[in-house]
Amino acid sequence: MEQGFERILSVIRRLRSPGGCPWDREQTPISIKKYLLEETCELLDAIDSGDVLNVQEEVGDLMFMLLFLACMYEEERAGFLAGALDLAREKMIRRHPHVFGDVSVSSLADVTVNWQAIKAEEAKKKGKEPCALGNIPRSLPALQRAYRLGERASRVGFDWKDLEGVWERLKEETGGLEEALGQGNKDMLEEALGDLLFTVSDLSRHVGINPEEALFKATRRFEERFRDKEGLTRKGR
Repeated sequence: MEQGFERILSVIRRLRSPGGCPWDREQTPISIKKYLLEETCELLDAIDSGDVLNVQEEVGDLMFMLLFLACMYEEERAGFLAGALDLAREKMIRRHPHVFGDVSVSSLADVTVNWQAIKAEEAKKKGKEPCALGNIPRSLPALQRAYRLGERASRVGFDWKDLEGVWERLKEETGGLEEALGQGNKDMLEEALGDLLFTVSDLSRHVGINPEEALFKATRRFEERFRDKEGLTRKGR
């Protein structure tokens, strides 16, 4: 494993060297953000496909991009990659005192409570105001971020009492959207549509379904049906 890392790092350093590839030498952390996102999405597609060899290839591609990013920072700050790995190792040990320490847990709920308490203490030490919502990345797909925000808020009791409450709210938001459509005000329409989608994410959480996954599968079904219809149309010409 260690030799594998060294081999791929040597390739990256060669690409970035004065005699390396002009394209690779021109890249910056900002310029490769889109490739990191693309490789992550390709890996997710591979996981959904169930093809282990495809997953293996995409894991390699994503790891290459992550190491490529680390090497760029390494050029500015020696020891960047080793430091990043050490920070990750220390964080995981610190957040799992029931595995690496003497803390006892009896359920998954206990693990979650401990995890959140440790994260809050970490934020406090960094001078950040602790918040139950944490720091969910704003670059996450909006529907997934809404789901995660609702999930975090529910841990401190900020949630609907039952599914019926969410369902009633969904009806209200649908009515709000209908009203906004009648007004013809684009800003009002955007707000009403956003509220409706957020409530859909809450409903999904209450029935134990990830809305991002549900929408992904729905778009895939639509795509397959569309391609089938398109193929039949072509044959009928």
